[in-house]
Amino acid sequence: MELILDRWLHILAGITWIGLLYYFNFVQAPGLAKARADGTAAGITTHIAPRALLWFRWAAVVTWLTGALYLFRAPHLSFADASMLKGASATIGLGAWLGTIMLFNVWVLIWPNQKKVLGIVKVDDAAKAKAARVAFLASRTNTMLSIPMAFFMVAGAHLPTLH
Repeated sequence: MELILDRWLHILAGITWIGLLYYFNFVQAPGLAKARADGTAAGITTHIAPRALLWFRWAAVVTWLTGALYLFRAPHLSFADASMLKGASATIGLGAWLGTIMLFNVWVLIWPNQKKVLGIVKVDDAAKAKAARVAFLASRTNTMLSIPMAFFMVAGAHLPTLH
């Protein structure tokens, strides 16, 4: 029962994380460009973006932690083997590594730079522009990594092992 709950929480947190990632990249970013043009961006950057980023970054943490917990508890998998891409855990380990890279991007690149873009951390316009570019590139990288990560996260246990 614990294993089923671990897996369910992992997938639920992953859906939340990736759903918000797609929202930022496919809805909010283009919407903000139009909102800036008509002077209505402040509502999004003041009220929506900070709350969405809160859910986004903590969903990333919960996804990673529940995935690690699942790898520790699953009798047919090994956290160590997944980390080293060995044996039956190698395939799901690919998803775990992609998720780890994405988690790093969220906490080290996206969130610190979004705080500058949103004015939570005060910086000059040049620093804000640089922060926007770094956050944008990290977010787009995560969007691309999310496709194989989700595949290996969900389907990894059903694929043949890599040797």
